[in-house]
Amino acid sequence: MTVHELLAGVAVHSGVPATLASAHVLGLEYDSRRVAGGYLFFAFPGSKVDGRVFAAQAVERGALAVVSESPAPPDFSHPWIQVAHGRHALARAAKTFYGNLDEKLSLTGITGTNGKTTTSYLIDSILRAAGKTTMLAGTIACRVGDTIIPTANTTPESLDLHRMFAQLDSLGGTHATMEISSHALELGRVYALRFHTAVFTNLTRDHLDFHRTMEDYFAAKRLLFTGSGGPAPQYAVLNRDDDWSRRLGSLTGPEKIWYGLGPDAMVRPRHIQSSIDGLRFDISFEKARFAIRSRLIGRVNIYNILAACCAAMTCQLPAEVIERGIAACAGIPGRFERVDEGQPFAVVVDYSHTDDALRNAIAVARTLDAKRVITLFGCGGDRDRTKRPLMGQAAGELSDLVILTSDNPRSEDPLQIMNDSIVGLRRTDTKFIVEPDRAAAIRKAIDEARAGDVVLLAGKGHETYQIFADRTIHFDDREVAREALRAYGYRPKEAAAR
Repeated sequence: MTVHELLAGVAVHSGVPATLASAHVLGLEYDSRRVAGGYLFFAFPGSKVDGRVFAAQAVERGALAVVSESPAPPDFSHPWIQVAHGRHALARAAKTFYGNLDEKLSLTGITGTNGKTTTSYLIDSILRAAGKTTMLAGTIACRVGDTIIPTANTTPESLDLHRMFAQLDSLGGTHATMEISSHALELGRVYALRFHTAVFTNLTRDHLDFHRTMEDYFAAKRLLFTGSGGPAPQYAVLNRDDDWSRRLGSLTGPEKIWYGLGPDAMVRPRHIQSSIDGLRFDISFEKARFAIRSRLIGRVNIYNILAACCAAMTCQLPAEVIERGIAACAGIPGRFERVDEGQPFAVVVDYSHTDDALRNAIAVARTLDAKRVITLFGCGGDRDRTKRPLMGQAAGELSDLVILTSDNPRSEDPLQIMNDSIVGLRRTDTKFIVEPDRAAAIRKAIDEARAGDVVLLAGKGHETYQIFADRTIHFDDREVAREALRAYGYRPKEAAAR
């Protein structure tokens, strides 16, 4: 495929020399370390590093040319193609290079502040129950078939997505389910993709360090439903109970399916039974009837299950397959995940890192008939500071004891981050303990627990690292909690019996 063919539809500012336009392209890359002979190298401006600084390295490795929205450096003499938008150009080129597989596969994109990961796992579980070979991409990991592919972002770069589509297609796969972050939509990582179904979970305060206002945050999410460089999705699955989601009701194009707990939702649960063992409820929609049995717990997961059922229905899957897929999804890593070493109180790890998510997690803890809820949380550094006091207030209002600690402080002073959260905590009368060392804080939370309590370790969930200004260390809340419990002599019942 030639340069001219690959850049068809791309807004090129500088023009492409005739000799280069007819050159055969062997690959695309945005990481100069992976460039080989005959590749086009795409250089993006970054928040910390300008990709242009790697252009010379890419040429040394055999790149035909550099594609960038920025002009070439004054001392750069190799072919340089200036485009209107670097990531849009890469998305268009990758789509063409890999044969427009997004138009062959059935893509489901899930966006919103909370619930994306759980909803994506549920949808994928249903598709696998239907016998489909699938791709799943999101916060925890990316998987194509049974192969795990490490990624750095919730939504990978467009080139990586198209590579995964090609891998899925080679396996005979048909369906891809993806978490679509607001960053991915704003930056153009999913530009020009054709989605079969788009799902909206909810919108609450988050990422305002990047988007600045809630309106800007919503505008980024809205792109998934209007079509970002591509057509609007065929179906839009929308949360009737969320104010921001209802604003998508005026969209033309997608067929809308509304889910929720209220009477005006098209798909809603009936006869809800919620316990420590999970959820049971019925759904009826048009001629279909579903008997939902899930091991996920809490009201928030009713929404996730409803969204997943609606998405599955857009794929024309029968009720019995949807029921089987929901039942097969036993749990999601770091999403209200229990750590059980035979202790007489519950310890759960949850990824909740916004005030709304924290409120939901504590509410779920309350459904376990807890005598007390002990909540441990921290806030990330170099992220939206405005949510810190709100998280402190949420923890204080709903918990019996709060342990305030560090999350991923990054370049910020952990004590300053905690001071921002204390502002909200002090709006309540709840006792709180400050411990910057997260491992020590987890041990303190477990030390404070008594029979019948619930210890909620919030914020990091599935993450296995902690990021400081000068280093990143291995850190897993689940491992630390398990070690602390074992130090007290607790053991799982099976182990104790042996």
